[in-house]
Amino acid sequence: MAVSPSADHMVGILRETVVALVRRDGADLSARQLGVFLTCYLRDGGHTVRGLAADLNVSKPAITRALDRLGELDLARRKVDPLDRRSILVQRTLKGAAFLRDLRSIMGDAATTAKKAPHSAAGETSSRRTANA
Repeated sequence: MAVSPSADHMVGILRETVVALVRRDGADLSARQLGVFLTCYLRDGGHTVRGLAADLNVSKPAITRALDRLGELDLARRKVDPLDRRSILVQRTLKGAAFLRDLRSIMGDAATTAKKAPHSAAGETSSRRTANA
């Protein structure tokens, strides 16, 4: 039976990943932009603004703003659906695929770093709270 990572360990991986993304050259993505990006790249199928809004439980204008930013960075592009010209399809790009490869590598490094760390930030905070109480 596989042991699932602790919540503190996963938060440590998330922290290390976000810090690495912030430190690297290039534009940063907000959490919403990253959520839209990952949904488009990790879930198969044609993605529409309406579908992404429903999937992520956010408004269509919020998805549109996220797609505007992803488009500026060439991480995704929009195309009119040839079967329904009222609908917009979100397409992956080569630059987006490269960003996803980089993200996977960064997360792998973050997982290694988090595994080596004796205490997670959340665990240290809990210990400090207990000690100060």
